[in-house]
Amino acid sequence: MDSLSHEILAVILPFSVLFSKPSWQKALTLVLGTLLCTGRRTVCAALRAMGLSDNEGFSRYHQLLNRANWSSLKAANILLCMLLTLIPEGSPLVLFIDETLERRRGKKIKAKGYYRDAVRSSKACVVKTAGLKWLVMAVSVKLPFIPRALALPFLTVLEYSKKYDKQRKRRHKTTLKWTRQMVCQVLRWVGKKRRLILVGDGGFAAAQLAWDCIRRGVTLVSRLKMNARLFDFPPERTPGKRGRIALKGRKLVNFKQMLAMENLPWKEVEITGYSGVRRKVRFISTTCMWGAEGATPVPIRWVLVIDPTGKMDPLPLMSTDPLMTPKQMLELYIDRWSIEVTFEESREHLGVETQRQWSDKAIARSTPVLLGLYSLVCLIANRLGQSEVLKVEETAWYRKEHATFSDLLRAVRMAIWRDNLFLQKSEMSASVKNITPEMEEWARTIVKRLLQAA
Repeated sequence: MDSLSHEILAVILPFSVLFSKPSWQKALTLVLGTLLCTGRRTVCAALRAMGLSDNEGFSRYHQLLNRANWSSLKAANILLCMLLTLIPEGSPLVLFIDETLERRRGKKIKAKGYYRDAVRSSKACVVKTAGLKWLVMAVSVKLPFIPRALALPFLTVLEYSKKYDKQRKRRHKTTLKWTRQMVCQVLRWVGKKRRLILVGDGGFAAAQLAWDCIRRGVTLVSRLKMNARLFDFPPERTPGKRGRIALKGRKLVNFKQMLAMENLPWKEVEITGYSGVRRKVRFISTTCMWGAEGATPVPIRWVLVIDPTGKMDPLPLMSTDPLMTPKQMLELYIDRWSIEVTFEESREHLGVETQRQWSDKAIARSTPVLLGLYSLVCLIANRLGQSEVLKVEETAWYRKEHATFSDLLRAVRMAIWRDNLFLQKSEMSASVKNITPEMEEWARTIVKRLLQAA
């Protein structure tokens, strides 16, 4: 194909600084082939989608993942810079963080471990699966044609198993240690210009992580256990009194005990659920100290939410920002579910778990690239939506009022097919004639931000 549309080039062009000229052409081919193909997302499937099934130099495309010298961390920095353009100035940067399991088997996949499969497990039965555990950080973005917040991944880290680290004779990093390192990296990229809010599930409600966020000016929002240990603030120290300074006050009742108490000052608020349905809930909130045994108590604001109809289980939340309102905390935690949807849609439409790389470097690169393509599709569709109306695909048995990721992916594919296949052009490439001055300025701006962050 002779050229790509401006909307596609404007999003893909900033990544060209990571590669040499020959490698950039191969990377562009693999990216477009991955977007166009269906089923397994292997290198061979991408080449077939690009009409290169007869290319005898196919092994060079495999080398782009297992040998080529390019930094996935710099690619995450570029992607974050582009995602920041979708967030209004002065608004906080909301980051979702969660783990996902990529089911993989094989002796050559050395970094795999046996983990609890959250999809197949239940309260009564725990299912463990062999695979790779990834820690994903995503930006909360709201696009004009989708009412809910999207979780767009930009930074994905492979959590090595204990067995793999023991074989390599290196210290094992837990999920919380990887999380702290990722937060520090984002702070280095973004700086102090934006306020950061980190939203995670109950697995990230840890005192050490909360203290690290407080020291760095990051707000942590997470879910607490019903039996969480709550304490009053320490009393003022009496002048002239000796001894250690008290870190906490008297122990308070936990959330489970609160549900059995009467005459509590419950308040009522109307919230919008993930599906867009508005419902009224009751809540109670205040500030206190929270911490497990052996950990330094953390000052937090907590909120306990209950459903008057009884359809929803009681939900205790915490925030390290005492000025955050209970409604904000609840809305942020509801939006967190978007990252679970991102994982499911990445498996369904981008072929996560279907790649077949065996090289350690290729394994560490392929899944972050596929998750990053999820964000790239949304960025391209956002530019396409500014010039045309995105069509929402419907069936006789499934009606949709708003666009979903499958509609965005179809719009991107149609843009590639319309501008190239239907015009019967011969080769797909980023033609120099099709690069406008605005796109060159956009790429320079991204590179400038990278140099400032470095």
